[in-house]
Amino acid sequence: MNRPFPEATGVNLLPGVRIESTSNVVSQAICLPHPDRFFEIRFESIGGLGAHAAGQVLATAAVLHMGLNGAHFSSYGSEKKGSLVRSFVRLGHVERPIRTSAPVETPDAVVVFHAALLRNPATRAGLLKDGTFIYNAPPGPVPEELAALPRTARLIRVNALGIAMEEKSRPNAVLLGTLAGAFPFLPTDVILDALTEEFAGKHPEAVASNTRAFQRGATEFELMDGVGRAEGDLPAARSEPAWGYQTQPPGGILPEPGNMAWNDLSASRTGVMPVLDVEKCIHCGVCDLVCPDFCLAWGEGAEGGKYERMLMGVDYRYCKGCMRCVESCPTGALTRETETPGLADRLRVPLFPDLIP
Repeated sequence: MNRPFPEATGVNLLPGVRIESTSNVVSQAICLPHPDRFFEIRFESIGGLGAHAAGQVLATAAVLHMGLNGAHFSSYGSEKKGSLVRSFVRLGHVERPIRTSAPVETPDAVVVFHAALLRNPATRAGLLKDGTFIYNAPPGPVPEELAALPRTARLIRVNALGIAMEEKSRPNAVLLGTLAGAFPFLPTDVILDALTEEFAGKHPEAVASNTRAFQRGATEFELMDGVGRAEGDLPAARSEPAWGYQTQPPGGILPEPGNMAWNDLSASRTGVMPVLDVEKCIHCGVCDLVCPDFCLAWGEGAEGGKYERMLMGVDYRYCKGCMRCVESCPTGALTRETETPGLADRLRVPLFPDLIP
C-alpha cells in the first residue's frame, strides 16, 4: 500500500518522530531505523492466533496514520485452526515505493506467536545481526534453540497467551503491543487506534479487552541478555529454484507441512494440554474413541494383572489440545493442565519410539 504524503507543516516532538498536520487528517512522519532500506517484519504463527490480522493492522496504521508506505501479505498452510501461518510486513519511507511482494527473508524483527515454532530453524532464519526476536512464552527456562540467534540481536519474551486469556483477548493484540513497545518509531497510540478500528465494526465487544491486552503487551515484556551465540546475520531459508525460474522468489515457504507419522501438531496447542494420572485410569478406552488425532499411547498390561491393555500416556507430538479426552474421561484421570515450557517433552510417551523417539 503506497500512500502519497500530503504537504503539511509540523514540529518535531521526539527524535525520529514528526507530527504533521493537514486540513483534514493528523498523521506522523516516521524516521525508520535504516533510512536506506525497508524495515521488514515477519510473524511466525499458526491459524487461530491472529497473525494475519496483526499484519493488516500494522500495515494499515503505517499507511493511513504514520506517513509510510507499507505492504502486507500472508502465506498459509491448510486453512484451519492450528496450521502454519507466516505473515509479512514491509515498511518504507513515503518517497521509497514498495515494488515487491516477495516474502520477508531477512527480517529486522521476527515475532513468534507460539513457542513450539522455535524448534524449526526456519522460524529464526534470516534474522539480521541487529534484529529483534520476540516470542510468546510464559516465564521459565530459555529454550536451547534460542542460542542459535545472533549474539548481537535483541531477544524479548512476553507471556502473550497468558495475558490474552486474562483479558479475554487474543495473543495478536498483546504481541502488537510488545512490538510497538520495543520500537519507539511505532507509536503505541497509533497502532492501538488501528487495532480498535479493525474490531469496532465487526466485534465492538472485543475493543475494551483488546485495548487492555495491547497496553499490557507494550509494558509487560522481558528483555533477555546473553542468549544468542551466532555471529552476524542468520542465513535466509530459501527453496531451490523450480521449473527453470532461477530468479523467481518463492511465494512464502511453509516449512514442515507434515503428513501422517511425520506430522507434528504440537504447535496447534494454545496453552493447555491433557495430562494423565495413571493411578485414576481404568483403561476404558473412551478417550481413545473421541481423540481425533490418535495421540494416546497404549501398551500391554502386566502379566496376570487386571488389564490386558493399558493407557500409558499421550504422545504430545500429535496432540493439538482439543481436550475431548478430558471432557469424556469418566474418572477424571485425564485433566486439563496449563502447558509450561518443557512439560510436554517430559511427559510424552512416544507412539512410534523406533521411528520417532
